[in-house]
Amino acid sequence: MKSWVFLCIIITALFQPFHIQGIQAPPPRIQIDLWEHRLYVIQGSEVIVSYPVAVGKDQCPTPIGEWKVVHMSSDWGGGFGPRWMGLNVPWGQYGIHGTNRPYSIGRNASHGYVRMKNSDVKDLYRMISIGTPVKIVGPIMGRDEYRPKRLVRGDRGSLVLLIQNRLHAAKYYQGTQDGIYGFDLEQAIKRYQKDHQLERTGQIRMEEYIRLGLIE
Repeated sequence: MKSWVFLCIIITALFQPFHIQGIQAPPPRIQIDLWEHRLYVIQGSEVIVSYPVAVGKDQCPTPIGEWKVVHMSSDWGGGFGPRWMGLNVPWGQYGIHGTNRPYSIGRNASHGYVRMKNSDVKDLYRMISIGTPVKIVGPIMGRDEYRPKRLVRGDRGSLVLLIQNRLHAAKYYQGTQDGIYGFDLEQAIKRYQKDHQLERTGQIRMEEYIRLGLIE
C-alpha cells in the first residue's frame, strides 16, 4: 500500500510543473493601417481578426506612432457609438470608437479618431484591456507625399513629433517630444536653420524637410 502511495506522489510531482508552467498565449495588440483603412488584432505573430475602419481626413489625420489604450468606456454614446478606447497621444484626445455613421467606414472621414462599426467595436472591446499596445502606420507626410504641410508654431501631430525626434538626435532640441510645436521647438529650428545657412523663419518648409532627411 505504501509503495503505491509513494508511486502516486512521484507521478504527481513529475506532471505538476507542466500544469503550473503551462504556455500562455501572449496578450493581443492592435495595428491600424491607414492606407488599408483596417484594424488588425494580433496575438503573437498571427492576425486573429481584422475590421474595416474610418480614419482621419488629411486636414486632421489619425496620429501615426506607437500608443497604448489608457481609457475604456461603454457609455460615451452619441456619435461615438457604444464603446470608446482612448489612446495616450500627448497632443490631443484620440481613440477608437463606434459610430452613428456606418457609411463612413473605409474612408478618410473622421477628425483623427478611428471609427468602427458598432458591432465590431463591441467585439474589440471584449478582447483588449488598459495597456494594450496600439501601433498606427500610414503616410507620415500625408497622402500627397510631394507636398508636405508647412509646419509653424501651434501645429500638432505625428509630423511635429518626427521633427522633434530628428532635431533631438541632432542635439538642437532638448524639450519634450510631445508632438506640439511650441516656443522651444521654434527656437531649435531657428538654430538649425542658422547653422545650415537657411532663412531663419522658425518654420519647417520643403528645404528643412530635405535637410532633415525626411524627403529625398
